[in-house]
Parts: sequence; structure tokens; C-alpha cells
Amino acid sequence: MKVLMFGWEFPPHITGGLGTACYGMAKGLVKNGVELIFVVPKAYGDEDSSVADFVNASDVEVDFYETVYKEQMEKMTYIEVGSSLIPYLGPEEFEKYIEKLKSIPNYTSNPIYAQKYEFSGKYGANLMDEVARYALVASKIACEHDFDLIHAHDWLTYSAGIAAKKASGKPLVVHVHATEFDRTGEHVNSLVYNLEKAGMEAADKVITVSNLTANTVINKYGINPDKVVTVHNAIELSELPDIDEVKKNVKEKVVTFLGRLTFQKGPEYFIEAAKLILEKDSNVRFVMAGTGDLMEKMIRYVARLGLSSHFHFTGFLRGEQVDRMFAMSDVFVMPSVSEPFGLVPLEAMRVNVPVVISKQSGVSEILEHALKIDYWDVNAMADFIYGLLHYDSLSQMYKRCGKQEIMELKWEKAAAKITGIYKTVINV
Repeated sequence: MKVLMFGWEFPPHITGGLGTACYGMAKGLVKNGVELIFVVPKAYGDEDSSVADFVNASDVEVDFYETVYKEQMEKMTYIEVGSSLIPYLGPEEFEKYIEKLKSIPNYTSNPIYAQKYEFSGKYGANLMDEVARYALVASKIACEHDFDLIHAHDWLTYSAGIAAKKASGKPLVVHVHATEFDRTGEHVNSLVYNLEKAGMEAADKVITVSNLTANTVINKYGINPDKVVTVHNAIELSELPDIDEVKKNVKEKVVTFLGRLTFQKGPEYFIEAAKLILEKDSNVRFVMAGTGDLMEKMIRYVARLGLSSHFHFTGFLRGEQVDRMFAMSDVFVMPSVSEPFGLVPLEAMRVNVPVVISKQSGVSEILEHALKIDYWDVNAMADFIYGLLHYDSLSQMYKRCGKQEIMELKWEKAAAKITGIYKTVINV
């Protein structure tokens, strides 16, 4: 079985959990006998080629005059994202451009007009432009490769998945790692919501990373429950780097928040819990590892509460830096307001760190040896953190049992479930 998979990032070039999940999933699928063609907007050449044949969308040339792509090019006008479909042209101008091409006698036999797009693969101001162009390129990739089905990850690639399905006639599976409701609460971006909904409706199967996310897909997007399947994420159990000799260089206990500093992750609740703890015990330091649109606001909030001498903002951490941070931590906290899954607690437990997580997270559905609180209950959060810091038997129990628990959460098992879903879609 061969799968054409569309992602937006892949290790070692990641900005969050999506790329990490795609990597673990890809390795698990290979172990289950699946061949992968993995498409990314921008490949760097240092991706793990043992798990997939990588296609760099930035290298793909779209030939607007070529007969085989004429129909697909015209179909691409369905992407209504309010941004360019080709450089410097908005949707209306693009339609006029197509009409002008049609008016040229025998224009498909004219010399080929070729266009490549240099994707950044990032999440900047031109993101909607890149999403639209990625879909355009996807139709050509689908025409040039042999595969059995298409698998698209999150809204950034859903339009590409739809385009590939139309070009090839092959079935489409979309993977929902997060929704616009998770990212923004009820203040959804209608453009993103519409792209998500279109992808889910076009898909033959919708895989969600938790039952929490499945309920959102069904209730907020109106997707038929019969085609929605939950497959929980897993953890990469590869060998840890040598972190036994990592030293904190501080005498205080360390409590860590690691994730994007955004509304979704609830960083302000972490700060409020820290204030309550420091009122009882000043021998604690708090780390906020990550970046995001709330970073400056959180720094100001810490300063306003008079906690600056007990707080550290590290910026974005990756790879071994994450493991080293956990090696210096006594407790990890994930107070997410809405977390479709949440891989970071598993990464912390892997390094023997006890965790406090919100009940509003998908990972809470599968973890038994984690202390769970409502994200808004800062008193309960502070109590749990305080207990783990001051009662050694409690902390040791969660370390030991947590490590044993995650040893069973392997990507190979999750990938076996995904492979089974593939088989139902292609009727194997």
C-alpha cells in the first residue's frame, strides 16, 4: 500500500507538535508495511529518508498551458481564501487571467508557461497564499505519482488533499490534529473554518487525535459521525540522550510549562498557580519554554505580579533541548484551555517527570498516572503542583507508574489502527 501524504512540517524543522506527530506516525506506518510519499512545502534535505520519499513542493513546476493540467488548473478556483493563487493576483484577477488564456487560439499548444513557487513552510503573513499555491502544486504531484490513497494533515494541507483527490480520483483521509475552535475559542477565523470544513466534507474518512476533537468535528462542523474515527497519538520511545549529568544550577525546585504561548495553551493560569505556590513556598522556580503571540503579555503579567525573580522565559526549545529541560524539572504542567491531544506530557513522563494536565485535553483520555484539573481551577493546579514538590512518595509513584504507562503508547500501535482505516477506504 502506498500513501501520498501532505504535511506542513517535518523534523528537524518544526514549530510545534504537528511535525513531531507526523514523524512518529510515518515511522509507525513504515513498520506496518506502508510506503509513503511525503510532501512538504519546503524540504531541507536533512529529513529522515528512511521513513518516506520526500517531495519538495518548492521544486514542483506547474505548467499552466499543458493540456493535462488545464482542467485541474481551472478547478483550482474553488479555493476561496481571499489571497493570491499565483503571485500578486487575487481571486478575481486570477479568474480574469484564466479567461484571457482561454481567449488565445489553441493556447494549450503554445510554448509551455512554467511556474515554480518558493514556499517558506512557515506560519507567516503570507500563509493563506502558500496554502492556496500548495493546493495548486498538489494537483500536479498527484498526476505524477502512483499511490493508493491520500492522507492530509490539518487545515493547511486539506486544500492540497482535495486537489490531489480531484486530480487522481483516489480516496482522501484527513487527519485533524486541532481545529479553529481549539486555537481561538469561539472567535474563529471564517476562512480557516471553511477550509477545515471543506476538507472534512471531501474526505472519505476523518481521523481525529481524541474523542474530544471528534465531538468538535461532529458538532461544530456537521460531519457525519460514521466517517469520523479517533486514533490517539503516541510517543517516540527512541533512546534518550545522555541527560543523567544535567545539572539545574539552581537549588530551588523547578516547575515547567512547555508549549506555545497562546490562548489555547492557558499560560496565564500557570502564572496564577505559580503566584499561589510562591505565597506558601519561595523555594520554587517556574519556567515558561516556548514562544507565541502572548509571550510579551505573559512577561508583563509576571512582572506586574512581582514574580520576575522566580520566572524564566527560555524561548522555543527543540530536540535534545526539550529533554534537557525536563531533566531539570521536578513537575511539568499543561493547563491547556483546549488541547486536541497534547504530546508534551508524554515527553515529560518519558524523562520521569510527573505531570499535571487539564481535563480539557485529549491526552487525559488515555493517561491514568497524571494529575488532572480543569484549566481554570488554579487552586487545584497549585495544590497538585505543591503536593508533587513536597511529598516525595507521591512524586516517585507518578514518576514510576507514568514511565511504565507510556511504554505502551507506541506509534507502531497507533499506525496499525491508521493502516486499518486505510484498508477500509480502499476496500482491501
